[in-house]
Amino acid sequence: MQNLARRWQRTGTPVALVPTMGYLHQGHVCLIGKARKYAGRNGKGVVSIYVNPTQFGPNEDLANYPRDLKRDKKLCGAEGTDILFAPDTRQMYPAKFSTWVTEETLARGMEGAARPAHFRGVTTVVAKLFHLILPDAAIFGAKDFQQSAIIRRMVRDLNFPVKIIVAPTVREKDGLAMSSRNKYLTP
Repeated sequence: MQNLARRWQRTGTPVALVPTMGYLHQGHVCLIGKARKYAGRNGKGVVSIYVNPTQFGPNEDLANYPRDLKRDKKLCGAEGTDILFAPDTRQMYPAKFSTWVTEETLARGMEGAARPAHFRGVTTVVAKLFHLILPDAAIFGAKDFQQSAIIRRMVRDLNFPVKIIVAPTVREKDGLAMSSRNKYLTP
């Protein structure tokens, strides 16, 4: 992925990334649309799908997190995604992995108070994705407000040359924010 990204960089090709954990829905489709718009006709839209184990705590739903890569590939193809990057855990966290990216202010409250290691996992994997894909912009959903604020801070503090775009939350007909985990809900 990084070799391809470097080729794009050398030719000045704009790249927009939509980082996801998969099980894509209409909210993700809107993010993909924003990436395509940002990248433009000659740019590249990249969607990453990776269920990141380091952002799950003990007794959370990592093993049961919804996954359907075949369906996600079809959806990405239909939406004009140029590259679907779906690494496995051995690639993202090699044996004896021990380097972490930690934001220490914004991650303390709200979700971070209940899930103390969650945002360390998020910032680490997003930093790795930024290094692998070398995007000019990354598109996140406003549904994950705290995450977006933390990613913006990480980008600012570590001087990543990535524009962070936060897209409005897409909702179900009844007003519920769209989420891959909505699969768990009953009517």
